[in-house]
Amino acid sequence: MARSVNVVLQKDVEKLGKGGDVVKVSPGYARNYLVPKGFALPASEGNVARFEHIKRLASERAAKSRAEAQALATKLSAVEITLSARAGSEGKLYGSITSKDIETALRNKGFDLDRKKLKVDAIRSVGTFEVGAHLAPEINATFKVIVVAGEA
Repeated sequence: MARSVNVVLQKDVEKLGKGGDVVKVSPGYARNYLVPKGFALPASEGNVARFEHIKRLASERAAKSRAEAQALATKLSAVEITLSARAGSEGKLYGSITSKDIETALRNKGFDLDRKKLKVDAIRSVGTFEVGAHLAPEINATFKVIVVAGEA
């Protein structure tokens, strides 16, 4: 009887490997746990080739999305948004400027960016503020938000 068998992991398995890896495990572990739970498939040539193809497609998609995020970060870094809000005599706002307000202003300028990606605390005074946007892993952009006193 075989002492170990090769399987292709379909999902990440802690202390064993990541999805798409070919690993050696005991036949009982593969037959009784990994395969029935959907964590692995036997490492036939077809299964290995299929997972290599899936990995290649995923890496191409990731590279394309990183390139789009980098282009957006470059465009976003040159943006300057001016928002008007009611303010008191000392420059304190009667409300606050939130990520939702900034998202709306970005949409008006042609940027489709979700407010959950914006890194900003509530702005409660008149002035110029740097706002960050997390676009992709390791890709961030900052732009200026200028808050002026006026009628909202």
